[in-house]
Amino acid sequence: MSYQHPARPGPGHRPPPHRRAAADRGTGRRSAATALRILSDHAWRLLVVAAAGYLVLMVLGKFHLVTLAFFLALVITSVLRPPVDLLARRMPRAPAVAIGLIGAVLLIAGLLALIGETVALEASSLSDEFTGGIDRLERFLTGNPFHIDPKVFDDLRGKVTTYLAEHRSTLISGAVSGAGRVAEVATGAALAVFTTVFLLHSGDRMWLWTRGQLPAGARDPYHRAGRTAWRTFAGYTRGIVIVAGTNAVLVGIALFLLGVPLALPLTLLEFFASFIPLVGSPIAMAIASIVALASRGPVIALVVLLLIVVIGQIEGHVLHPLVMSWAVNLHPVVVAASVLCGSIAAGVIGAVVAVPAVSVVWAVSKELREAG
Repeated sequence: MSYQHPARPGPGHRPPPHRRAAADRGTGRRSAATALRILSDHAWRLLVVAAAGYLVLMVLGKFHLVTLAFFLALVITSVLRPPVDLLARRMPRAPAVAIGLIGAVLLIAGLLALIGETVALEASSLSDEFTGGIDRLERFLTGNPFHIDPKVFDDLRGKVTTYLAEHRSTLISGAVSGAGRVAEVATGAALAVFTTVFLLHSGDRMWLWTRGQLPAGARDPYHRAGRTAWRTFAGYTRGIVIVAGTNAVLVGIALFLLGVPLALPLTLLEFFASFIPLVGSPIAMAIASIVALASRGPVIALVVLLLIVVIGQIEGHVLHPLVMSWAVNLHPVVVAASVLCGSIAAGVIGAVVAVPAVSVVWAVSKELREAG
């Protein structure tokens, strides 16, 4: 009896249903196992990166004074580098750096002196204006259409007076401890200026020396990453200075025309507050509206509040697209989340540093992905 090979199925032959179901189950198990393996590979890598990032933040937080001084040095360098390079074309590099730094110091000192003189000149009349403004506000709230009981304001004054009397020692100790940090701030400022001098004078040579310490295979990616990081950081810093300056000019003109006292200090507050995206400028304008409410009445305060909307529209639809889009391309949700996380982690300083840090990380990762 001879053995006959089973006939092979033809091209149109389909296996029985039970075999097709078994094959599908096997394919599904293999796909699920592959997806799970890929997910686990990425998960442990993310855990390692998160742990490394946490350790870096812990070290930076431990030496927060040095970290802040170096960050401030990078900010000053990014702003002063273009004028110093322009001066260096007509004179040696060292005098150009000295002129740039001395000019910046004189500008800041002049602004502070002008603000101090303005506050000193208006101090005598501010007390009477605020007292009269509070009285006008009380009359406004106790009349139509609010009809608030005047006893509410008397109780509020009593609570404020009692609080100040009970916490006088705490307030004094807080002021003394704040004054005790002047030396720490001065040390950080000196370190920032010292670092800025070398970054402006020989920053390129310092970068090339650092690059030369790496293995040959890592030098090119390191150079591309560093170049992209500096371009993004410098672009963001210069752009935010332009945006903050424009906001401050608009606010200063409006407050001056409205007759709000302390217009110059409030303008400077608007300038520095604009370094915190999305939330800084509205907070500064809210403070200006409180001053306007106490000194000029509710109508002027309402006009100042409306300026928050106007300046926000100008900043969001004109200044940022024209000035910032070429340097930073982050979604507003990412910007808001970065500011919130930075403020939770490190307060106001964290809110200021968060957006440029996220921008640099995103730009570097994008550059390395496109190059690799």
